[in-house]
Amino acid sequence: MTSSETEFVRVLEADGSYAPNAAAEQYLPLIDAISDAELEQFYRDMVVIRAIDTQATNLQRQGQLALWPPSRGQEAAQVGSARAARAQDTVFPSYREHAVTRIRGVDPLGIIKLMRGVSHGGWDPTDPANGNTRLYTLVLGSQTLHATGYAMGLAFDGRSGTGDPERDEAVIVYYGDGASSQGDVHEAMVFAASYQAPTVFFLQNNQWAISVPVSTQTRVPFAQRSSGYGIPSVRVDGNDVLASYAVSRVALDEARAGKGPRAIEAETYRLGAHTTSDDPTKYRTSDEERSWEQRDPIARMRAFLAGRGAAESFFDDVDAEGTAAADDLRVRTLELGPPPANTVFDHVYSEPHPLIAEQRAWREQYEASFEGGQS
Repeated sequence: MTSSETEFVRVLEADGSYAPNAAAEQYLPLIDAISDAELEQFYRDMVVIRAIDTQATNLQRQGQLALWPPSRGQEAAQVGSARAARAQDTVFPSYREHAVTRIRGVDPLGIIKLMRGVSHGGWDPTDPANGNTRLYTLVLGSQTLHATGYAMGLAFDGRSGTGDPERDEAVIVYYGDGASSQGDVHEAMVFAASYQAPTVFFLQNNQWAISVPVSTQTRVPFAQRSSGYGIPSVRVDGNDVLASYAVSRVALDEARAGKGPRAIEAETYRLGAHTTSDDPTKYRTSDEERSWEQRDPIARMRAFLAGRGAAESFFDDVDAEGTAAADDLRVRTLELGPPPANTVFDHVYSEPHPLIAEQRAWREQYEASFEGGQS
């Protein structure tokens, strides 16, 4: 894996034409090996999660969620990297990786529960159905430390670098350009490099840390930051799902094989607001947004597939699947009720604790003191 500080790895142009640049040449064998079914799955993943994301945004606007962080525009970076991971790999998301979590098996309703405030975390990360996916992390950058610590454990336990790709494990952790300025990220890179932990740092550079532009965040490409720790780094066009897949596949394979941590900077764009509490019109121009809309990752992949002969019926089928998934999410969201009151005591400690038992008993006694047994 080589570092490119000046040129992004790009396979597809904005118009969907297949035109690998020089930085992409080493990845072409991997890309050529992608089957038609896999290419169509990449597109399906992006379209369906955008429909879900749009529905969730609408639900928040209608008062059904406290908050929602839109992922519109970042689908290619997420789908490509998630499809590059193996089943045994562990994923540490931030709070916008809706496509990643869905690909790994997490029910999007789990994210809804978290954003609605009726769940402590949204899903059980130890449940095999959730594909080794850890919980969303709203504290910026902290997940990079969690990921590196977990990866160090993999190395200490001999679960990476054995030479058996079917058994070796790696970790991929997602964070944004704003989070990259957090000390946690840099501490994580120090330890990952020092202990050669099988960690892939996947930075989604979506150009804005809420209202702070990239030009304020850094004076050099983000990839140079990780290179400074001795971590091989690659810059990729994050709106090119093929490039994202290939670069992530190589990085994960190398980390899994015991070659140490790797870093990827995926340049993409957040077409929506930072969260539904944000108004991006206050800090960025409509010209900028239109410029990035012309590089939409879904439109790019659709044009590529159409050029390869994909039938219109395929695109209609994918659109229908997205609509159905969004409608299903809406129905299930509106059916959610409040969690049982006693869940506030669950998972405070890993083992039963007398103080928690005392507090639970007090609450039950307090509730029983009201007429009808409920306050």
